Amino acid sequence: MMKTLPPGSTIGILGGGQLGRMLSMAAAQLGYRCHIYAPDAQSVAAEVSAEFTCAQDDDIASLTRFAESCDVISFEFENVPVEPLHQIAGCAPLYPPIAALDIAQNRVAEKIFARDHGGTTAPFAEVTSRAELDQAIADIGAPAILKTIRMGYDGKGQSRIQPGDDLDQHWQAVAGQPCVAEGFVRFSHEFSVILVRGQDGEVRFWDTPHNVHEDGILAHSLAPAPVEILNQQEAARALAAKMAEAMDYVGVLTCEFFATSDGPLFNEMAPRVHNSGHWTIEGAVTSQFENHIRAICGLPLGDTGLAANRVEMHNLIGAQSDDWQALLAAGANHLHLYGKGASRPGRKMGHVTKLHF
Repeated sequence: MMKTLPPGSTIGILGGGQLGRMLSMAAAQLGYRCHIYAPDAQSVAAEVSAEFTCAQDDDIASLTRFAESCDVISFEFENVPVEPLHQIAGCAPLYPPIAALDIAQNRVAEKIFARDHGGTTAPFAEVTSRAELDQAIADIGAPAILKTIRMGYDGKGQSRIQPGDDLDQHWQAVAGQPCVAEGFVRFSHEFSVILVRGQDGEVRFWDTPHNVHEDGILAHSLAPAPVEILNQQEAARALAAKMAEAMDYVGVLTCEFFATSDGPLFNEMAPRVHNSGHWTIEGAVTSQFENHIRAICGLPLGDTGLAANRVEMHNLIGAQSDDWQALLAAGANHLHLYGKGASRPGRKMGHVTKLHF
C-alpha cells in the first residue's frame, strides 16, 4: 500500500558520505528533514542535514532511537550490517528493502540472483579456502579476478590473476577472506542501467550511461550511450526491472553491465543512488537523488528524460579536485565538491558535469 509522507517529515539516512549529502540536498528542496546516522564523526552528509547521530552500526540502542525519530529510512551505502536493521524494522518503513541489501552484500548471491532472473554473468566460483582457489582457476582459467564476497568497492578487495601467477600471493592479497573468482570476458563497453521504482511498482529508467573506469574507479559517465550499448539496452533494462520486482524494490536501483558480442553481461548491482547517475542532477529533468526521495516518500515519480542533447560527468579523484578554480572558469561546468577536506589518491572528492545542447 502506498504511503505518502508530507513535507516536514523526517527521512533517516544510514551512511554519512557524499551520496547521503546529495540525497539530503534533494530532500530539503522538497521540504523534508534528513537525519543522518553514521559511525564517522566527520560526515559530509551531516553538514547539510537537520540531525546527525554519530554511533556504530551495531549500537542497537542508538539505532533504535534514530529509527523512532524517522518517518522513513533509507541508506546511501550497501554495506550496512543487515542484522541490526531487522531489529528496527518495526520503527519506520525501510526502503529499499532489507532483502536487497542481503543480496547486494554477497557477490555470489548477487550473481545467482541475476542468473535466476534470466541474466548472464561471467563464469565464477566461490572460493573459501586456498585449495578452492586452485580448483576455481583450474575450472575458470586465467586471467581471472579474485574479489572478496563482501565489502569490496572501487577496486578494493580485489586481485587480478594472470596465467602462471603464484596463487599464494593473490590469496594473501585478499587476506584469505571468502571470495568469488570471476573469469575475464571480452567486452566493448561498460554501462549501467539506472531505474527508480515507486511504492506502487511504477518503474522509470534514465538514459543508459557509458561508463569508463580507470584503476577500478569510475572516471567518466556519458549519456546517451553509443549504439553498441543502446542495442543491448532493452535486454539489460528488462533484467533490472525483473530483479527490482522480485525484491519488491522501492527507490533507485543501479545494475552494471558489460556490452559483449553475446549481449549484456550482468556485473553487479547497487541498491542505492550511484556514482554513474551523478550526471542526472543537471543532465536529467529529475535527478536520481530527487526521484529516490520521491519514491521512498510515496510521491509521484519525476520525468527521467535528458535535459540536454548530450551529458558528460567526470569524477574528480584525488588531487584533480585541486583544479576547482580552473573548472569554474569554464562557465558551462557544473562543479560539485563533497567537502571532504584533504585529497588523497583514489578518493572521490567531487565531480563536474557538462551539458551539450
